[in-house]
Formats: sequence, C-alpha cells, structure tokens
Amino acid sequence: MAKAKQEESIEKQLWKAADKLRKNIDAAEYKHVVMGLVFLKYISDSFEELYNKLEAGEGEYAGADPEDRDEYKAENVFFVPPTARWSFLLSNAKLPNIGKIVDEAMDVVEKDNPSLKGVLPKVFARDNLDSKSLGGLIDLIGNIAFGDAKARSADVLGHVFEYFLGEFALAEGKQGGQFYTPKSVVELLVKMLEPYKGRVFDPCCGSGGMFVQSEKFVIEHQGKINDISIYGQESNQTTWRLAKMNLAIRGIDSSQVKWNNEGSFLNDAHKDLKADFIIANPPFNVSDWSGDLLRNDGRWKYGTPPEGNANYAWIQHFLYHLAPTGTAGFVLAKGSLTSNAGGEGDIRKALVDANLVDCIVNLPAKLFLNTQIPATIWFMKRGRTTKDILFIDSRNMGELINRRTKEFSHEDTDCIAKVYHDWKTGSSEYEDIKGFCKSASQDEVKELNYVLTPGRYVGLEEVDDEFDFKERFTSLQQELKEQIEEEEALNQRINDNLAKVVIDG
Repeated sequence: MAKAKQEESIEKQLWKAADKLRKNIDAAEYKHVVMGLVFLKYISDSFEELYNKLEAGEGEYAGADPEDRDEYKAENVFFVPPTARWSFLLSNAKLPNIGKIVDEAMDVVEKDNPSLKGVLPKVFARDNLDSKSLGGLIDLIGNIAFGDAKARSADVLGHVFEYFLGEFALAEGKQGGQFYTPKSVVELLVKMLEPYKGRVFDPCCGSGGMFVQSEKFVIEHQGKINDISIYGQESNQTTWRLAKMNLAIRGIDSSQVKWNNEGSFLNDAHKDLKADFIIANPPFNVSDWSGDLLRNDGRWKYGTPPEGNANYAWIQHFLYHLAPTGTAGFVLAKGSLTSNAGGEGDIRKALVDANLVDCIVNLPAKLFLNTQIPATIWFMKRGRTTKDILFIDSRNMGELINRRTKEFSHEDTDCIAKVYHDWKTGSSEYEDIKGFCKSASQDEVKELNYVLTPGRYVGLEEVDDEFDFKERFTSLQQELKEQIEEEEALNQRINDNLAKVVIDG
C-alpha cells in the first residue's frame, strides 16, 4: 500500500506544479502541451533503456548498433532521434527558442515512427506559452523517474498521464466531459463486463480510458494481455491524438483505433467487426447525428431511431457490432429508459421482446463533468439464457469530491458488480434488496409498458422503524435557530458598514 500512496502523491504534486506553470493559458490548450511532454518523456525513457542495452552489447545484444532503427522496431520500442531525446531537451530547456525545439522534436519522432503520424501535438512555439514556463515544465516532467525509479518509469508515467487527463477534465468542466469518462464509471463498467478475452470495441472512445481500464482489469486478474484486442473510433481529432498517446504509454496496440470527422454513424471505421465486448459512453441526446441521411440503414433492425435523438441509434449501432454471445455495457441519458418520442418506445419494446436487455443500472447525479442530465448504464447481451432483467438503483451511492462532482468508491463498484455477477451466475448469494436491486420478469416489464427505470421495480428502501420524531424535531429547531442567528449577525454587519459610508453632496 505504501507504494501506491507514494505514487499518488507524486501525481498530485506534479499536477499542482504543472498547473502553477499554466498561468494564463486555457486548460483545454495547456492539456496538449503537458500530455505531449509526458508522452515524449515516456518514449525517450523506453528508448534510452534499450539504447543502453544495445550499447553494452551483452548476450543477445552482442554486436548491435544502438542507432539502428530496426533494433527498436524488433522490440516494439519507438525510435527517438538525437534531437528529440529527453537529455537533449533538458540541456536546451533554458533557451528562449525551446518551444521551436520541442515542436521539431515532435516532428522528427513522427517521421521515424509511422504509427505516430499526425498524433503528436506541435503547440510549443505559441506566443502564449513563454519559454521559462515551458522550460520549467520540462524540468518538472524530467524528474518523474530517476535513480531506482527508472525501471518503473513507464508505469509511473502511465499513472501520471491518466491522472492528468482526469484533472484537466475537471479543470475544463463541461468541455472536459467530451474526452473523459469519469474513472469510477469506467471502473464499474469494466468490473461488470469483465473483458478477459476477445475483441473490445468502443465506437466513441474519447481519450481511450475504457481500453486502459480493460487492460488493467486483465492484468489484475492474472489474464493474458494478448488475449484481448482493441478496436475504437473517435470523431474529434485532438481527442483521438490523446487516445493514441494514452494507449501507447501503456504499451497497448492502438492500430485499430481510427479517426474520421464524420463519426461512427456516417463513416463506420469497423464495418465488419463483431465484438465480444462493447464498452462506451456516447454523447447524450445528440440531435444532429445525420439521422435524416440514414433512414433506411441496415443497422436499424429494431426500428428507425428518431432524427432528433441519437440514443437509440447508438444502441442499435452497438448491437450491430456485437458477436453472437457478445455483451455491451454503455452509458445513456436516463430518459432513454422511458421515452416514447419518435418511436423510441416501440424500439425499446422490440429490444425487450428480443431478450437483449440484461441489466439496467440507475446512476447517482453529479457523476459526469459535462452534463447534469441523469444517467444510466445499459447492459445488453446476445444469446441470453434467462428472460429476466436485473434492475439496480445506485443513486444513493458515491461520495462528493467537490461541490459539483461525485464519484464511486472501489467498494461501491465492487458491490454493484458482485450483485450483477451473483445474479448472472444464478448464485444463491443473489437476493432482491428493496430499494437497491430486483430481478424482474419480462411479464413485469410488459405490465409497466416497457419502462426500464430501476426505481419502478426495486421499490423504496426499507426505512428504520425506530425513528425518533422528538429527537429529530429538536435537532431541526436548533439548526433553524442557528441559521436565524447567523442571518441576524450578517444583517447587523451590513448595516454597520452602510452607516460608515459617507455620501458627498
């Protein structure tokens, strides 16, 4: 535990220092400066480690040339040309043209590594980023791994990259939610889906957090990392660049993570893919999704989605790409559980009747940075052996990390995932819990007109009968008295200050 604590403090410390150097630069712009440097430090460290082995020329490396690009290609390590190596940047960090030097470093790295073409940011020579701040940032990131920590620098840098993405998302607020799904929501999805083996697909992958958590999950459960392959698509090019860097820093093959600005509906980058797992957080209630151009699309097997809302287009896009026994877990606006507009109710009925809906989880408010719209997680599965649907209401879970944002604890995500797995495997440990979870039959869902809101099924939580009315009433009276006294004191201070104001004339 001590190691994890230390790493967390490194991340927080670095974030505070990097944020201080930001000065007047907008977080959305500064994000690419910082993440680009963290990535360059990562590939430079990996390169140097292999360079030193090749230079020493021992064992399998006997007679090797440390400047031979093929040596690095053979070991899946990015080749870093001399003018992009961290030692070179560090030695030039105090120069007034350091921004131009870093931009050129990004350029030469891309030229030497085709898989990074168009990925790295070239934003370091801009006028609003002064050379002293950039030099300070290079020094700061240069200290992430040194001495004994060098051997684990890639792991530390991976944690730093992930932590910084989350902090930038918080700093950007609403805009941050467009590239980042809160870590605890991703953790819940991954724990429930358990993507151990097979093809994992996210057709709106943002900065790649779903993939990073999936790989982490496999490692933590002693699975084989090579047993899963990653497929993704993203329509925002700057977000796609973040995803490619995020995956590369984790050693995850991102060759099938594609970008095009038309998006998954108009230009499906993986037309023939049938995935074992789909994990996604598509944008909620999108109205301009080009539905008018796709009225007769082959994906709409369960009904044509309305032109003014993409929610049911996303659901059917996921199903289209699901293998015969595949499972999809995705976040949607809560309104998708009840809406009848534009034929959505008929599509939902068709999905239930086709026995595709596995589980619905109602989420607490304030989990997402970019919207206050209530959210829910859908789990859909092909080849289900039961006709029941599990409903979970987790609205009372999670804790506030600031006034506007809530997150699940590890215990919360463990608890919800355990309920789902106990139910799915038919374990004797599963039981309906009033106010929290309920296994409902298709007949019950039909009786409620195919509304899928968990609260309609789980009922109200059992209330403690030993409620002491007198004690609670006295407590409320005391709270009210204190509020009145505070208000009177504040009014008095205002009046005193107004009395001191002298009006000329």
